[in-house]
Amino acid sequence: MVLLGTIVNGVCIFVGTLLGLIFTKIPERFKETVMSGVGLAVILIGLQMGFETKNIVVVLLSLLIGAVVGEALHLEERLEYIGRWVERKFTRPEQQSTIAQGFITASLIFVIGALSVIGALDSGLRNDHEVLITKAIIDGFVALVLTSTLGIGVIFSVIPVVLYEGGIALLATQINKWVPQEMLDLFIVEMTSTGGLLIVAIGLNLLKLTKIRVANLLPSLFIVGIIIYVMQWF
Repeated sequence: MVLLGTIVNGVCIFVGTLLGLIFTKIPERFKETVMSGVGLAVILIGLQMGFETKNIVVVLLSLLIGAVVGEALHLEERLEYIGRWVERKFTRPEQQSTIAQGFITASLIFVIGALSVIGALDSGLRNDHEVLITKAIIDGFVALVLTSTLGIGVIFSVIPVVLYEGGIALLATQINKWVPQEMLDLFIVEMTSTGGLLIVAIGLNLLKLTKIRVANLLPSLFIVGIIIYVMQWF
């Protein structure tokens, strides 16, 4: 079943969110310290991924072009708008909610990264779901912590996660017909590195050290593929 890993990932996030709602009575100082630990771990994961690059120029160009495209499309604002729309639909006006923040933060954490792409590719190309199931376990724990801090908005991140990973998995079943293996391997390496830097940015935001508009950098993951394709002609 091609979508098994994707479904498991979505279920783990859902269950983690429900558990997080149960443990909302956790003292604020515990949440703050735990989130700091999550932020540090996220930065470490991002750095490990970032160092995998074989061509830093590809990563740099992807980030620069992706930033321009993302800012032009106002992706961060559009994500926030979706989050606010969800918030209006599922909360009463008098409620003080962090649904939008939870949705955006969780979506970026769960969607960005090599585990999503590589895991989905493994599911589609080889029917191997080990990577996505491993990611699902990690995401479940992160969802619990995020929900205890940011609220039920985290649960809505299941939608982009399932659509993103499921789409890649289904596409991967046909990708060998279109993309040479050498190009595919190169894309995965540089996409991993680029995605790693975006994860570092997420970690810095979680630590509240800065406010990087990570969503506006998302196009860089697609720009990597375009640059790799162009490189093959030279």
